[in-house]
Amino acid sequence: MSTDGQPHILAIGGGSFIPDDRYGLTPSPLLRYAVDLTGQDRPRVCFLSTAVGDSTEYVARFYAAFSQLDAEISHLALFPMPNVADVRGHLLNQDLVYVGGGSVANLLALWRLHGLDDILREAWESGVVLSGQSAGALCWHAGGNTDSFGPQLRPLTDGLGFLPYSCGVHYDSDAQRRPLLQQLIGEGTLPEGYAADEAVGLHYVGTEFVQAVSYRRSAGAYRIEPDGSGGAKETRIEPRLLASS
Repeated sequence: MSTDGQPHILAIGGGSFIPDDRYGLTPSPLLRYAVDLTGQDRPRVCFLSTAVGDSTEYVARFYAAFSQLDAEISHLALFPMPNVADVRGHLLNQDLVYVGGGSVANLLALWRLHGLDDILREAWESGVVLSGQSAGALCWHAGGNTDSFGPQLRPLTDGLGFLPYSCGVHYDSDAQRRPLLQQLIGEGTLPEGYAADEAVGLHYVGTEFVQAVSYRRSAGAYRIEPDGSGGAKETRIEPRLLASS
């Protein structure tokens, strides 16, 4: 749990991991920032891969990547059944919960079926840092847009709602993302919110957005609000640049 006792969420637009010749993937400065938010010397980190159906390859890559950090690593799988006897106890005992990308629609359905929506809220409110990329960033918000239903993006309006905002991910790498999010916010389908380019994280304390962070100088974060005439206005937020190592 975070040593300051505050509820933290780091929602990552993309770029949690960086390709590495030795390990396959290495944690990016964004993940190191999430770990630092715990304030622990050797934090307990749990990975949830629900969004890719708990792919064993994906889980193995996570362990290989996080083995490069001084942390106590575990994962929670729901397929074919939960891999820990006490899901609530396991998650509440973590310092950081990291959620991988994939299908946010499937993730939300499975989490609700297993009661993880309530457990994760309890964990967050008790000081467990929550983080994730793509689906693992969008899920904490009220909604956003998603490719969960096919390559043509569609609105998602039933996120967990820990954060009362819409969320945009992969904002500079998928041409559909920006115009659709602005359209949905402008017409009132989604509430005002925030978006993140690749290599950018959105840091919230409680439900308050406090800053964006990035390890790429050209990347940005954005505040998107209704403009009062059926459209939306976008304001760029310059991220704090993180050290590369």
